Parts: sequence; structure tokens; C-alpha cells
Amino acid sequence: MATVFLKRKISPRVVNGHPWIFNNEVEKIDGEATGGDIVEVFTHDKRFVGKGYINPKSQILVRLLTRNRADEINEQYFFDKINECWSYRKKIGYTENCRLVFGEADSLPQLIIDKFNDYFVIQTLALGIDVWKPAIVNALNKIFSPKGIYERNDVPVRELEGLPQLKGFLSAPFDTEIVIKENGLKFHVDIENGQKTGYFLDQQDNRRAIQHIVKDAEVLGAFTYTGTFEVHAACYGAKSVLGLDISENAVLQARRNAELNGVQDNCHFEVANAFDVLKQWGKEGKQYDVVMLDPPAFTKSRETIQKAITGYKEINLRGMKLVKPGGFLVTSSCTNLVNPDLFLQIIDMAAKDARRKLRQVTFQKQAADHPIIRGMENTEYLKFLIVQVL
Repeated sequence: MATVFLKRKISPRVVNGHPWIFNNEVEKIDGEATGGDIVEVFTHDKRFVGKGYINPKSQILVRLLTRNRADEINEQYFFDKINECWSYRKKIGYTENCRLVFGEADSLPQLIIDKFNDYFVIQTLALGIDVWKPAIVNALNKIFSPKGIYERNDVPVRELEGLPQLKGFLSAPFDTEIVIKENGLKFHVDIENGQKTGYFLDQQDNRRAIQHIVKDAEVLGAFTYTGTFEVHAACYGAKSVLGLDISENAVLQARRNAELNGVQDNCHFEVANAFDVLKQWGKEGKQYDVVMLDPPAFTKSRETIQKAITGYKEINLRGMKLVKPGGFLVTSSCTNLVNPDLFLQIIDMAAKDARRKLRQVTFQKQAADHPIIRGMENTEYLKFLIVQVL
């Protein structure tokens, strides 16, 4: 096993438990280290830091799996770790559908596993974890005896690790169009072609939070994707619901979800550019009791953070102008580069420009099956806010 020695001056991030070690934090490597190998990491004065996998092609040279020197990284290790993840989800009440493994937050860097009842979707986003994919599949088979396992590794970030983009079955083939239950409702999930792993489980608790404010309300939803917030609103007693999304395929899925729950008569979806439509309707003086915004991440890098701030401010400004006085704005941001404080500042700036006063109803994060590790910023990414717009 090769040994990695860190420079004398290293980031407090590493000392305080973050698993990423960048190229510029390493003084030297003793021994041969091939991409994907397990290595031991030490400080400059030979104090043990941890064990992890290395990739000389990546800017993040080492991702630590453990800080316990006695741990052996083998197939049994991954079985035990995934079993631990499952035990935790069961303890906090997430059993039917959940994020079973949330990468760094579960000490399995760059591994994502979503559980959709008896079906599992895997992403191995770094070379070091991709090497252990067979062990991960074996662990899932032993623990769950699943009906199917599918990999959604069709993501550009793998190319930074020297890995190809790909997707396909890791079990016997199965029908990848499945139906799941969430909060007592039913939703189609397209495992093969849906965004990310096919469905956004991280908002499942937040969708429940709109229950009371949408009753008897006229509701507008923008960036609806497959209409989960909108269908929840209709099932929670909204008078009418209109959802907008630029993707024709997403709108077709949203309509199917409305039909699946028997709310197609008062829950409608249209293909539209939400930015343009909200701006136009604001000029026309249209207003709703509740406006819901769930836009995609406006930035993937710190270089374009100002562009994201401008985008979030603009869309929330337009949303607020469409809310009747005393109505509600439901808004989200899914990029970890916009931290909670900054997100709230953006909302305040939008309110100031809209000349509207806000009363906070609730401010939440992602569902608890996507755990947040204190001091590990990339694990805290989703912001969900409901405000009354006065």
C-alpha cells in the first residue's frame, strides 16, 4: 500500500474531518499508486490521518474512507458501511423510498444510492469508488434481495476522474418505469431517463410542508419538473393548480402523475419558459394565492456564483409580484454554493425590489435521509423556504 504524506501546513478542513485531500496539499507519495488504489495518509510528521482511494488524474488526489487504521478496505467493509446506512435510515423513519447512501455524509465519498422501494439506483462518481462497484452491488443483493439495480453514471463529473459516462442494468433487466408512493400519493419514476437518479427524494418532507397553505388556493408552480409539488397541492385541496416547465417530456410526466392521483381536472401543466412567462404575467397583473418556485441549480462553480445570485433574485422577484397580498411564496435552491444565509439575503433583496414585506412560515433543508455533516459544506445544499407575502 502506497503512503501519502501531507505538507506541514494543511487545511483545517482535513484536520477537522473532511475526506478530500487536494493535489496541492500533498508533500510526497512513497510507493507506487495506481488510480483507484487504497492508500494510507499521514501528516508531515508521520501521524496517521486515514485510508482512502487515490486518483492521480483528479484534482482531489485522495478521498478518505476511514480514519481508523485498523479498518481493512475490502468487500466486507462496503457491506458493513451500507448496512450502517440502512440502519440509520430505518432509525429516522425512511424505509420505503430514501437516499440510502449520500456520499461524503455517509463516509462513502462520491457514492450515491437511491432506494425506490425494491429498486436501487447507483452513482459511482469517482474512480476509487467505481472500482468497488461489484462489492456495492453484492452488498445490496445480500441486504435487500432487490427487484432491480440500475446505474445512472451518465454524468459529466465522471470525466474529471477519467471515467466514461454510462448507464445500464447492474442486475437482471427490469421495467425502469416504476411507481412509488410518497406522503400517501403515487408518482411515476423513470429510472432510466429521469433527471439524476430519476426522482428528487430530497424534497419529500418539504412537499408535505405546503399542506395547509394550498387549501382552497389558486396555485402556480414554476420549474415543476414532473409535477410533484403541484400534485401534492391539488391533493391537499387547492382550488386550481397550474404548473410550468420548459421540458415537454417533464410536462407529459407531470400530467401522468396528476392522472395517477385523480387530480387531472384541477391540476394542469403547460410547456413554457418560466422566466419569460412570470415576467409577462407580472406586467399583466396576474396574481395567485400561492406561487411555488423550484428552479434548477443556477451554478456548478464558484466562478459563476454572481450569475446564480442574479438568477435566484430575479426569479423570486417575479414570483413575489404574482402573489396576492397575504398569499404565500414557496421557493427553493439546490446548489450548495449558495449557502443558507446567502439564500435568505437574496430573498430579502428580491422582496425589497418588489416592495413586499415577508413573514417567514418555515425554512427547511433537504430531507433527513440526505444527512448534513457539520463543517462539511457540500453536504448542506438544499434550502426550502415558505413565506407569506404581505
